[in-house]
Amino acid sequence: MTTPAPARRRLDQCLGSLGVARRAEVPRLCRDGRVTLRDGTVLRQAATKVAPRDVLLDGSPLPYPEGLFILLHKPLGYVCSHDANEGDLVYDLLPASWRNRRPSVSTIGRLDKDTSGVLLLTDDGQAAHRLASPASHVEKSYLATVDHPLDPSLTARFAEGIALRGERTPCAPAAFEMLSETQARVTVCEGRYHMVRRMLAACGWKVTALHRERFGRYQLDDLAPGQWRDTPDPDGRIRMP
Repeated sequence: MTTPAPARRRLDQCLGSLGVARRAEVPRLCRDGRVTLRDGTVLRQAATKVAPRDVLLDGSPLPYPEGLFILLHKPLGYVCSHDANEGDLVYDLLPASWRNRRPSVSTIGRLDKDTSGVLLLTDDGQAAHRLASPASHVEKSYLATVDHPLDPSLTARFAEGIALRGERTPCAPAAFEMLSETQARVTVCEGRYHMVRRMLAACGWKVTALHRERFGRYQLDDLAPGQWRDTPDPDGRIRMP
């Protein structure tokens, strides 16, 4: 199968959408000879149509010209919001230029401030929708620590579907695995608000610590809190930095 040629765009649109320069700045970059192609051609016009993956700025490739798909080890204390008034943002852990990318970089689903673990971010809206949609049945596994000893009967209760306060339909069946007296692994395929905490609260337990260890096939492995790595997107492609 022949690989399709990358789409060509105006140079100023390309640099602007990738967050590396404002469109108004691109003519000056061209005049200064700072924008070239991989074959050494110097680009002198901001309107020149280019394939983003072929462009170099100051001799370096453009960052993730084909889109971002990132796995972040979210630390405690950070929020999945673009609003700085809400506290420390997960986006503060990423390169500053990514804030200027269009489409914007956003989290796939959310983890609350007091939950750590696997967090996926992308600028690919279709990929985000596929992973976040309940219809996709993507499994998410959490390690939950609770305030008093667990009961083995919770395995059957979770498998039946927990009814949450204020909601008409119970949760879809979930897997519950006791790991110790006060810790369990909970695997769900929905993404309701504070879901794992509310499921355990409905059964009489308060979650004191929560960590997401898996989102579909994505796991942290040896990634430290606050660190991120690029990773294949849901279609198996590796984005070229």
